[in-house]
Amino acid sequence: MKQIKTEDAVGAVLCHDITEIVRGVRKGARFRKGHIVREEDIPVLLSLGKENLYVWENDETMMHENEAAEVLCKLCQNEHMSTTEIKEGKIELISTIDGLFKVNREKLFEVNRMGEMMIATRNGNTVVHSGDHLAGMRIIPLVIKKEKMEEASKITETPILEVKPFVFKKAAIITTGSEVYKGRIKDTFTPVIIDKLKEYNVEVVFHKLCPDDPDMVTSAIKEALDMHVDMVICTGGMSVDPDDKTPLAIKNTGANIISYGSPVLPGAMFLLSYKGDTPIVGLPGCVMYAKRTVFDLVLPRLVANDPITADELAMLGEGGLCLNCPQCTFPNCGFGKGW
Repeated sequence: MKQIKTEDAVGAVLCHDITEIVRGVRKGARFRKGHIVREEDIPVLLSLGKENLYVWENDETMMHENEAAEVLCKLCQNEHMSTTEIKEGKIELISTIDGLFKVNREKLFEVNRMGEMMIATRNGNTVVHSGDHLAGMRIIPLVIKKEKMEEASKITETPILEVKPFVFKKAAIITTGSEVYKGRIKDTFTPVIIDKLKEYNVEVVFHKLCPDDPDMVTSAIKEALDMHVDMVICTGGMSVDPDDKTPLAIKNTGANIISYGSPVLPGAMFLLSYKGDTPIVGLPGCVMYAKRTVFDLVLPRLVANDPITADELAMLGEGGLCLNCPQCTFPNCGFGKGW
């Protein structure tokens, strides 16, 4: 950074904002840090009382904050994202679709631990909509060594961030429970699931009522799979009571059981499995009456065709307690954050 006379500043890069105050009209930056001074800017700068300016001193070993922000942006940007205009050395990414937002946590950490640069994102594995802000990035000083930015660029060959579009369209629901099957009580579970699926434009193309008979439930699941549905959802029969046979029925299909049980309340008795690439889930009774449960955390990933591992489910323990707030702000509250 060096000081020069304003009349000699054409082509120079400002190192600071220059504020304009018009009483009763405006107070704000007339020229932003990083602005390249033009001939027509000189009279304006002088009228603002700037006889001298601090400008960036050219150094081939250094990179200006605007250029560095673009480097960080390239590290993060994937398809389905647009960028904002660089402002005060900062650039932001915005989603261009509705989908599932993914963050490579390890690579994000590697960049941020380098110092003198930062990338801040919203929580990963959350639903985003077109126009939502995903991340912002900048360097901390006005200039940074080019060598350091080159080092950051080598951290990953694939973008740190991703927006996965929702792709599933067809679902099957297997409602279990002898009390429902025999008409002793009304099925109030299935309508809840249908409403949740509608949020993601998933169409229910198969529905069957079954008693607590594992053979009948297994047969119903196989029938649904033969219709080439994109997911199978089994409701009820998930506890450890002797009459609850849904986990056994799912296992008997030959599905790969990822996890029976999750560290989330409500939703501890949740089961996740895959038959090939098709998820088969077992939903505990809490999904029927609780506003938010483990199903709300898992469903967006299923709809985005994003496979879930047992370790990822285990990580839901931190933030996995729903506080039943009077006005639910899920997933912007603590429930479900951190995976």
